[in-house]
Amino acid sequence: MNSDRPFLGILLMLGFCVLAPLGDAIAKLLGGHVSLGLLIFVRFAVQAVILVPIVIWSGKGLRLPSGIFKLTLLRTVIHITGISLMFSALRYLPLADALAIAFVMPFIMLLLGHYILGEEVGRQRMAACAVGFIGTMLVIQPNFAEVGLPALLPLGVAVVFALFMLVTRKIAKQIDPITLQAISGLQASAVLLPALLMFHDYAGFEVVMPDAKTLWLLALLGILGTVAHLAMTGSLRFAPTSTLAPMQYLEIPFGTIIGWLVFRDLPNGLAAVGICITVGAGLNIIVRERRLSRVPAPAPVEL
Repeated sequence: MNSDRPFLGILLMLGFCVLAPLGDAIAKLLGGHVSLGLLIFVRFAVQAVILVPIVIWSGKGLRLPSGIFKLTLLRTVIHITGISLMFSALRYLPLADALAIAFVMPFIMLLLGHYILGEEVGRQRMAACAVGFIGTMLVIQPNFAEVGLPALLPLGVAVVFALFMLVTRKIAKQIDPITLQAISGLQASAVLLPALLMFHDYAGFEVVMPDAKTLWLLALLGILGTVAHLAMTGSLRFAPTSTLAPMQYLEIPFGTIIGWLVFRDLPNGLAAVGICITVGAGLNIIVRERRLSRVPAPAPVEL
């Protein structure tokens, strides 16, 4: 990490927090007249088209280290599932509400880390998780009353992306992140293209030639998703995680602004309270972790 340029890292993370919800807004715009299967395929195909030449030009190559092919494929399938659930949720929910519910993911990661990986999670972090879940329920409740079960889709997004992060942790030290994303784009395209060709007569996989405006939006969807990820990856090279982690919650206010500008959607009073509670609980965990990381380890006892 180049810690001499934290301001650049902050700018890149800020870019991610704007570009990611902007990409979600385009997916929401397209959701009414482009099949989910085609949306997901374009998202990953554009990622491959952008990143594969970059990886080849850099001389790194696309060969995977031995023993991680199955994990990278699993990660790709999980990624496809997570984005599919998010794009599905956006067909029913306001942008800000869908993002806020999905931000229960850090709490789910804590619980998965505790119960699956055996990581230590104290009472304060458990309490913060409980408060975060309460905030999330407050966001879900008015949406559930309006649209029913689809209001729970972002919860599925949170669970799936928590699993995605756990798998990514397993392989992150063995492969460059940009190479990993390039390979992920190729793998996803290889999975989704045959599915589109085989099931194009079924709901969710219809392939209809889009008009020029829709083509531009589809291309922009893929570009924004790819550039947003590159911005997030780049930010971690220039600024410490402890600085960047709280900034991720800026996705929610940016998503709220974009949702209002594009769709004239705003969270209602109960959902707004829930969003504030969820963000507060998440920031509490981040601040506490930063403080604990600064506590010096006890000196070894001489015997």
